[in-house]
Amino acid sequence: MSAKQDPAARRKQRLRFKLRQNAHGRPRLSVFRSGKNIHAQVIDDEHGRTLAAASSLDKDLKATLKTGADKAAAAAVGKLVAERALAAGVTKVVFDRGAYLYHGRVKALAEAAREGGLDF
Repeated sequence: MSAKQDPAARRKQRLRFKLRQNAHGRPRLSVFRSGKNIHAQVIDDEHGRTLAAASSLDKDLKATLKTGADKAAAAAVGKLVAERALAAGVTKVVFDRGAYLYHGRVKALAEAAREGGLDF
């Protein structure tokens, strides 16, 4: 990569490096948000597979949500990904916020996942 990356890419790269150092074998709860939706995945980086995933586009959630781009949708996705992760046998994760600040929808998703039973 070039020496002059955009700040978001640099933040994401720096965060992933720190997560790899401190993960100690725990899976990663990765968050992606767009202007219209929010997605979350629990990823096992050692084996390169997704253990659980949830999105505001899931049929269960989409019918109950007003929009996929607000804090209520993020909280619903956080609870759903926590349920699915617990069903897959995952209780401890490291939170990967990507290049996003821990604020707003990202924070709402993380708090809902904690309330749902995930430990990070």
